[in-house]
Amino acid sequence: MGVMMQAFYWDCPRAENKDFQWWNYIREQVPALAKVGFTALWLPPVHKAANLAGPSMGYDPYDYYDLGEFDQKGSIPTWFGTRAELKSLIETAHSYRLGVIADIVFNHNSGADAQELNPLINQLRWTKFDPKSGKFARNWECFHPCMYESWDNMTFGDMPDLAHRNPYVYAELLKLARWLIEDVGFDGFRYDFVKGYGADTITAIQEYRYQRNGQQFIPYGVAEFWDNAHAIENWVDLANFSNTNPVEAFDFPQREMLKALCDSYGFSLKNLTTWDTVVRREEQNAVSFVENHDLRDEGRPIINDKLLAYSYILTHEGYPCVFWHDYFNLNLALSDSPNGIVALVDAHEKYAGGDTEILYVDDNLYIMQRVGYADQPGLIYVLNNRGDNWNGRLVATKWTNASFAPVAWWSRSDMARPINQSTDRDGRAQFYAPPRGYAVYAIK
Repeated sequence: MGVMMQAFYWDCPRAENKDFQWWNYIREQVPALAKVGFTALWLPPVHKAANLAGPSMGYDPYDYYDLGEFDQKGSIPTWFGTRAELKSLIETAHSYRLGVIADIVFNHNSGADAQELNPLINQLRWTKFDPKSGKFARNWECFHPCMYESWDNMTFGDMPDLAHRNPYVYAELLKLARWLIEDVGFDGFRYDFVKGYGADTITAIQEYRYQRNGQQFIPYGVAEFWDNAHAIENWVDLANFSNTNPVEAFDFPQREMLKALCDSYGFSLKNLTTWDTVVRREEQNAVSFVENHDLRDEGRPIINDKLLAYSYILTHEGYPCVFWHDYFNLNLALSDSPNGIVALVDAHEKYAGGDTEILYVDDNLYIMQRVGYADQPGLIYVLNNRGDNWNGRLVATKWTNASFAPVAWWSRSDMARPINQSTDRDGRAQFYAPPRGYAVYAIK
């Protein structure tokens, strides 16, 4: 199982008054996050960025091997800190058994040192890169268009796109991945904008036999392929066709469903059983989420009752990812209470095992059970879309003569604790959730 934390949002160092200190700030939170039950941290891009208009979030990569130690592009540290501080963060996370995931930007580069003439199009372009790290220098042949590759899917402004079919580029990207895993200490990758290049690059990085501390190491991988469920499934199948270490994908369609649940008046809970999502198509390869840096800051945030969405992803299948800004800045963690993300993470880790079975659904009431697996005995989840009163009904569960207690709940208007419930010899009991709220029950 496990729960990931996306440990950043757009311009977070500036917003938090933590310029060049973000790594240290995350490190301070590690013990508490581990205690809650988080198992991985997804970090923003760690390399030195172009920083053309001031410090950036790293999605404009310049020197992949400068993690905050070379004086270039306006500073020695990255906007998040120095390489030594990054190393300390990774070591601290590992000491608390948290994995650390690097956000890797392979599609495009920025901040070139000089223009070059691309003879194929007879144009001057910013494609000459001579980074101070002395590693992965690039010229026009490393970018689209070049003699190796003419296919190029989408561009970001005037940033040149790397041509992965150039053997030099391909080899350097694999070398970079190996360095990040074996030397820097990352445990896996979040692959940015995989639509922009062939899936074989991801397959090769996932499949490589890394060695760390004298032992073979298998990295985690999750891709950003922003599309409908069918298209994401096709990409995942392509990337994993000849891959013994499958890559996963963020479930953007499910996130749209959750936004509709939270923000659309009259949303029917029956949609939860029919919406075309990645987790419905490829449960084992889906990463569920409620918010991320792109959606929040590009005009697509969830506005209302966001804890309903978190209750869904932290009780259902998929590998859930929590957004830092929601957890800390919006105070949806609600520590030391049963009413926030902390309680839901605890429920996820202790109880949310096995298949989901829907026990009842109509426009305003949704009840399901997770049937349990291994050391996770299962749970009952109730979602109430009615805003005026409590809602529930008698359902037949898989558990006979069992006593249930609420372990997590929330409501827009009534935070009273749901009543304990007991099933009869046929497994039947009544389960309720508060107005415009949810309740998670577990056997006690």
